[in-house]
Amino acid sequence: MELRGRVVVVTGAARGIGRALALRFAAEGCSAVVVADLDDEGARSVAQEIEGTAIRCDVSNEADVERLIEQVESEQGRLDIFCSNAGIAVAGGPESANADWQQIWEVNVMAHVYVARHALPRMLARGEGYILGTVSAAGLLNHVFAAPYGVTKAAALSFFEWLSIAHGDEGIRVSCLCPQGVKTGMLAAEREQLGTNFLTEGALEPEVVAGAVVKGIADERFLILPHPEVAEYFRRKADDYDRWIRGMRRLRGNLLSTTR
Repeated sequence: MELRGRVVVVTGAARGIGRALALRFAAEGCSAVVVADLDDEGARSVAQEIEGTAIRCDVSNEADVERLIEQVESEQGRLDIFCSNAGIAVAGGPESANADWQQIWEVNVMAHVYVARHALPRMLARGEGYILGTVSAAGLLNHVFAAPYGVTKAAALSFFEWLSIAHGDEGIRVSCLCPQGVKTGMLAAEREQLGTNFLTEGALEPEVVAGAVVKGIADERFLILPHPEVAEYFRRKADDYDRWIRGMRRLRGNLLSTTR
């Protein structure tokens, strides 16, 4: 898909990967870039940088997502690319609070469902549209310290796969952005919470990730992997699942030993 002249929405765009995406889309000549975020002030700041539009949106609230899509369609006449980027992290395992599990499910999974539920009918009527989901390498490879994060990212990946299977022949393009470490506030918080540099050594700048997205959209590639080594890890997982799990156990044990 050619980006020039397109109408794009980016959720979670007040900072991090979302902000980098909004800036890059504007630089690529998109006719309108909508900066959506729960952080209204942050969204307005990014929108001012690119002469875009800021809209407050809580992606875990279906009514907010529906209102966002309706406003863009009404003001711009169409919505070409929806970047369902907003996400949160929750560490721990089954002991994590029910409220935390529910919140991360709503943000990391159901938000994508709400986007598809309300954006797809219009895209299908026009015969084209692009949905980009920011997932994570954790969607392919899990996360050794964060079950809620790994589980919800895997579910999100599965949902986007389904969208592509069901609607790829109807003009709907779907991509999943699956980076490892990215230099964002989320990664900094994880490092502080866990006391480990897991994923920080190879972490990329958000602008590098945004560049990979632009290339991935141009190629209409389902998996966008800013860290190319993720593809190799995923192949190893598929080739020998038990061996891969043993390797992940060793990784977890090694990381735990460095934090004690």
